[in-house]
Amino acid sequence: MIKKFQVTRDFHDARFDKWFKRNVLDIPQGLIEKIIRKNQVKVNNKKTKSSYRVQENDTVELFNIEKIEETKKKIITQYIPSISEKAKYDDFIIEDNDNFVVINKPSGIPVQSGTKSFKNIIDALRKTKYFENAKPFIVHRLDKDTSGILIVAKNREYAQLFTSLFRLRKIHKTYLAIVYGEIPKGTKILEDELILYENDKKIIQNALSYLKLLKTNSQYSLLELRPITGRKHQLRKQLYNLGNPIIGDDKYFFKNRGVYIKSKYLMLHAYEIKFMINDVKYNFSAPLNENFSEFLNKKNLNIF
Repeated sequence: MIKKFQVTRDFHDARFDKWFKRNVLDIPQGLIEKIIRKNQVKVNNKKTKSSYRVQENDTVELFNIEKIEETKKKIITQYIPSISEKAKYDDFIIEDNDNFVVINKPSGIPVQSGTKSFKNIIDALRKTKYFENAKPFIVHRLDKDTSGILIVAKNREYAQLFTSLFRLRKIHKTYLAIVYGEIPKGTKILEDELILYENDKKIIQNALSYLKLLKTNSQYSLLELRPITGRKHQLRKQLYNLGNPIIGDDKYFFKNRGVYIKSKYLMLHAYEIKFMINDVKYNFSAPLNENFSEFLNKKNLNIF
């Protein structure tokens, strides 16, 4: 069976995956990606991708919706935190106002549910006092193993506003990373062509980041990083390409080098975020987590 939907003005310029969750089925991100890969959905009679910006009056066709709904029944899509887990979020909250919250996301927890993950930030926030009268909207993401600053909107208006600010590069993020080895002298800019595969199609994306060496002990280096573009795994890929992968990165590392230590934690932390809304400047920073600080102290890299 084919089911058709039409995009309304309220969702003009929203990401396809966000539109899908709000208007078709609220299913894990991984399942949406699978539906796209298997060509079970088309926009204006063409293949689409999760990052596509839907336009008002776009026609979305969904094929075999019965199978998709059956798959959804087999998946528990919402994580319900315990009372003690909900209490922990008081320690994570950096800012709470009528329109958004800023949290210090812990490492090891994904932002949203997926086919391989159950426990997640968004479902946990739904059950806290911070969203008693609001619904959490994702406006950007951090990798599961990356810690640090995460903004979650409380209404569609601010979700769209933040999405626009990110797209226009008017939100400035700073990360801290601990990497293997010494950074080549004079390295201040990372410019790469990163390869991404979507729907079996090879896509090359330009990536730009600024780098500043904060401290090194020849074996490891502490870096400050400011990504200008926002590509998937951008900083992790760029530092791997540079020859200085991040400690704890089990995806982008050199398997044939014996000097690499095994770490349970990815040493990448979203440290600071700056932006302006209605002529008001916002500047938030997230304290380092215990594992990051402990590694800095052990390796004599701590400057804080």
